[in-house]
Parts: sequence; C-alpha cells; structure tokens
Amino acid sequence: MQSSLIGKIEKAHRYAQEPERITFSEFSVIFHGTNDDHTVCYSDHQWSCTCHFFHDRGLCAHTMTLEKVLGNMLPVEARTNFDAAEATP
Repeated sequence: MQSSLIGKIEKAHRYAQEPERITFSEFSVIFHGTNDDHTVCYSDHQWSCTCHFFHDRGLCAHTMTLEKVLGNMLPVEARTNFDAAEATP
C-alpha cells in the first residue's frame, strides 16, 4: 500500500474520534419507524419529516432521534431543547 494512502487512513481514524470537526448543513434520510418509513430532512436550518406528528407539531420522534444520534455534529439551531419539548403539551 502506498505510504500516502496509509497516512490518509491514519488521519481518517483520528478524525473519526473527533466528531466535533463535522457539522452537517443539510441531509436527507429514510427513517424506518414503527408503522411506516418517513423521510427526514435538514436543510436551510430547518427540520422536516413526512410523519403526521411533525406536520402538526414541527418536531417528532424521528427528528429528535437524529438530533440525539448526531449530537454536536448538528449546528446549534438544529438542536431541540428536550427539557422544553417535554414540557410542551
């Protein structure tokens, strides 16, 4: 294996240990929910999800799950204050 490639692989391993280096600006995923599949997107600083709950409330289990999984890799404006969300009826 070329030494330059070995160096890149080592760098990739170091970067993978530092997820704070990564900030998502937009993405789209298929979320396999309990009852159906949903498309969840983050674009232009806004979440969207095709589930009915998101349509009514502007957040849902699918978007909140992605927030928890991605953590600090999301920009601050993409993160929900979960304590406040739990207090919302």
